[in-house]
Amino acid sequence: MNPAFTLFEADLHCHTTASDGLLTPTELIVLAAELGLKGIGITDHDTIQGWQEAVEAGEKYQIRILRGIELSTEWQGKEVHILGYEIDGSSNILNDRLKCLRQAREQRMLKILERLEAQGIQITVDEVQQFAQGESIGRPHIAHALMERGYVGSIGEGFDRYIGRGAPAYVPRYKLTPEEGIELVRVAHGVAVLAHPGAHHLEGGIPAWVKVGLQGIEVRHSDHKPEDEKKFRAIAQEYHLLTTGGSDFHGEAHKPGVTLGRWGVSLKVLQQILDVAQHN
Repeated sequence: MNPAFTLFEADLHCHTTASDGLLTPTELIVLAAELGLKGIGITDHDTIQGWQEAVEAGEKYQIRILRGIELSTEWQGKEVHILGYEIDGSSNILNDRLKCLRQAREQRMLKILERLEAQGIQITVDEVQQFAQGESIGRPHIAHALMERGYVGSIGEGFDRYIGRGAPAYVPRYKLTPEEGIELVRVAHGVAVLAHPGAHHLEGGIPAWVKVGLQGIEVRHSDHKPEDEKKFRAIAQEYHLLTTGGSDFHGEAHKPGVTLGRWGVSLKVLQQILDVAQHN
């Protein structure tokens, strides 16, 4: 493959079928190899289920794997996503909290289906679960079911008409605070990175989050404009934080135009994260 734009060596923000991505961990690594990438970060929502398969595929296709997770938190009414890299997957504290978060996702799904039913739309739990290949259920899986039944023509339309913020079947998700998310990553000996802060103008929260253990900022991201990248690179320098980057790849149908490797970092940054993790 020869894309019309320059690819980075490593894309450190990618989703698989373990949460709401369209590709299995193996399929993601195969695509990375075809594109000529050298490193991939697996950062599924509230689950580490895709790690083992990704690591095995990485060994086969000579792609370095950064094991990660993405936690959704909320601050001042804004979504704040915390990436946790190289966390200890055997941590009981981590796994207990992730289990609670996944159960909260399931309860949210049931409430959304109830609201859809009130709109005259009949979607069953089984229909949603057939699109959730992993253990973490999200709204994209409900949107898939809506599309499969012919209620909408695309994932985006499903969000716009029914399940997105402000739509008739929208249900808020239970979220941690950013401090709780950062502390959870650090307790599990991982590297805590603030994801795509430019998407929600989160610069005001960074000083407090650094105090509780934030170690990096995702500077390059598909939602960031050049001025966002410049601003958050300067903030990272001010607080001596790692500067990371990734596409937030889910697959074309989920995030049109967000191509694997188009946003990312050099392999050197992947190694920097591994080095920091060794001392956590």
